[in-house]
Amino acid sequence: MGVWVHSSLLSEQLFTVPDFSVVICTYNGEKKVPQVLEKLREVSTGPKDSLLPDRDFQWEVVVVDNNSSDRTAAVVQQWQADWQSNALACGSKNVGSTPLRYCFEPRQGLAFARRRAIRETQSPLIGFLDDDTLPTAEWVSAAVHFGWQHPEVGAYGSSIQGLYEVAPPKGFERIACCLAIINRGEVPFQYASDRGVLPAGAGMVIRRQAWLEQVPAMPQLTGVSANSLKAKGEDVETLSYIRRRWPVWHNPAMKLQHFIPKERLAPRYLQRLYWRIGISRYPLRRLNYRAWQWPWMMTLYFISDLKKLLWKLVLTRQVGTVERCEFALLLGSWLSPFYCRTIPTPMSANSQTANSQTASSQTASSQTASSQTIELLPSTATTTELQNMMAAEQPSKKTTVTVGKSSS
Repeated sequence: MGVWVHSSLLSEQLFTVPDFSVVICTYNGEKKVPQVLEKLREVSTGPKDSLLPDRDFQWEVVVVDNNSSDRTAAVVQQWQADWQSNALACGSKNVGSTPLRYCFEPRQGLAFARRRAIRETQSPLIGFLDDDTLPTAEWVSAAVHFGWQHPEVGAYGSSIQGLYEVAPPKGFERIACCLAIINRGEVPFQYASDRGVLPAGAGMVIRRQAWLEQVPAMPQLTGVSANSLKAKGEDVETLSYIRRRWPVWHNPAMKLQHFIPKERLAPRYLQRLYWRIGISRYPLRRLNYRAWQWPWMMTLYFISDLKKLLWKLVLTRQVGTVERCEFALLLGSWLSPFYCRTIPTPMSANSQTANSQTASSQTASSQTASSQTIELLPSTATTTELQNMMAAEQPSKKTTVTVGKSSS
């Protein structure tokens, strides 16, 4: 049920370590964060399985303000004042003892916001929500119980449905994954460790131990920074580190809705997004190989990407928004070695232990975000359709995703 600890992060007050922390990372989210908090007030913490029918859990909500310039801080402060009273007024008893906390991260970038969350929390399980993703009433309970049932799993992702402000273009389901729309069936499965398919960052749950053992204190990729797409890919970097030693799973019982405004469905935005994803393939791929392997693999990728690009040109009969996005993705992938400005550190033989750390070691008072900024493939670009089209990992081999139950 938690232990009593002493922490300077909470004004030197005693607090109980919760079993689960829900973290909302936001930039200028004064209008969006309240919608997420409203959904979290409605959560059900009842049992989601028969294996742990009588076990209750404690949880908290932490809003990480990533250097916002609007009234995000004031809005969250108002919610803190009304959190418990409003929950009881609307008939919810599940958040009556659930803390709502706020913290500020001045370094711009989602990777820094997530690291701030790791430092601010002590929970063994940490679930990340974006400020435009709305959890169902069962999301918290499903996340906690899956983590309890599968203690060997280092991270697991959600099933995400799109809420579109306007109708998406024809054939959008082929590319929807790049906007964090994840529909991968109703059966839990483990992501294959040698492929590029990974959960979306929105709705992913990280086991604290896995993060501390595998993820470096300083990211090579800063992630989404304010409204810029140039540095996306922090979630892929994080999950790539974790799955070197820990399994990564899909948990369809964790369901979210992702609001997609009309601006993000505009053809120009989509094509620019997919071009960015394409040219970021090079650093993502290199992270998975040792230095002596990379020259050979780079040659194979270059040939494979060119082959797929030519086949796309030959086979495409009708050209619309989706087809242009797919072409931009393939073209960017082929040209990505020429666009990479910073070379990421390749995987070393000792990489399994090199990233071991503690939460207190993640302070970065003397380090800056500009030291290692790389454009990397967003974690949301990970469906079977894109994987088959891109052959993102190991182009000379065929690999299938393992589906089944955990051995736990």
